Amino acid sequence: MESKYKTQEEKYEYITKQHGGYYRHNFTDHSYLYNLYFPPEPVFDHLKENIHNLVLNYPMAQDALAELVGTLISQPAERIIVGNGAAEIIKILSGSLAKKIIIPVPSFNEYANAAPQGHAVEFPLEFPSFQLDVDKFADEAIKVGADMAVVITPNNPTSILVPKADLIRLTEKLKSSNCMLIVDESFLDFANNKEQISLEQDIDKYPNMAILKSMSKSYGICGLRIGYMLTANADFAKAVRKGIHIWNINGFAEEFLRILPQYKQEFEDSCEKVKADRDVFYNKLCTINGMTVFKPDANYIYCRLPDAALSGPEVTKRLFIEHNIYIKDSVGKTQPEADRYIRIASRTNEENTKLVDALVDVMYVRSKT
Repeated sequence: MESKYKTQEEKYEYITKQHGGYYRHNFTDHSYLYNLYFPPEPVFDHLKENIHNLVLNYPMAQDALAELVGTLISQPAERIIVGNGAAEIIKILSGSLAKKIIIPVPSFNEYANAAPQGHAVEFPLEFPSFQLDVDKFADEAIKVGADMAVVITPNNPTSILVPKADLIRLTEKLKSSNCMLIVDESFLDFANNKEQISLEQDIDKYPNMAILKSMSKSYGICGLRIGYMLTANADFAKAVRKGIHIWNINGFAEEFLRILPQYKQEFEDSCEKVKADRDVFYNKLCTINGMTVFKPDANYIYCRLPDAALSGPEVTKRLFIEHNIYIKDSVGKTQPEADRYIRIASRTNEENTKLVDALVDVMYVRSKT
């Protein structure tokens, strides 16, 4: 890989064009959003011990996979579709099923990117708070004739939660317009009181709702690629299932789902550790003079750079070239002042502290002496 670049600047240009494989390039990744404390070592030991069977045999198909996820979340299998990451399901939702999909922005770009041209409507979040006004969102969804609406909670990149009561009100408002509400809970495991916030256990009350979850984020298994959708709407589940091919999940991912219930406590403990690190990180970022730091509900933190600081892209590039640390700027997101914002994934306390010091070091034009 070293032959791809000769200088740190060339390395930066190379990395910005990639969508993964970062571990091969020796830098600190504060861009992608991992749970660094899961899975525990016994999970890896188990996969290694069973590697021959996992490589040599066909994995199970959709019905059996749905049962495995159903065991994990205490839901019947017929309500569940298991995807090769949430991205596979997003492609079906946005790319095939939705005639008109509405998405609050800034948000995870894949929902809009996966939609055919002209099929996606972007709804701006309140600025500068980035709060979602669900009543205005519902009105706009009905006005544009959307048959699908997406809410990510906590949102990516803002790390801000949408209250459960607001989502219930939203789904009720959309019901009469036959608009499905997709609630993306991919980062909810890092929110406080997640059991009270999640709509998973209430799904049977809301026939025009589906919950989407990327397991890669919360379970720290980005390379295994597992996501799922949950809905009590049998017709909608059937329509999504039609878009999934027969062996969409590999044997390693299947085996991970099979043994995961044994590690429930370890998973809960790992999320608590992530939250504790994030909260310390948030407080440290708040000490940077002039920085606006949004209180996070997920394992990443959204910041507006001080007015006198360099732009988001400049800070991101300098951070990488001078400190070998990679973060995300918000250029490419639909929002005002996108070049003033950065998103930083929380890692270990030690790495987070280094990031804060490095950020202070690169944020401003240095005076020439």
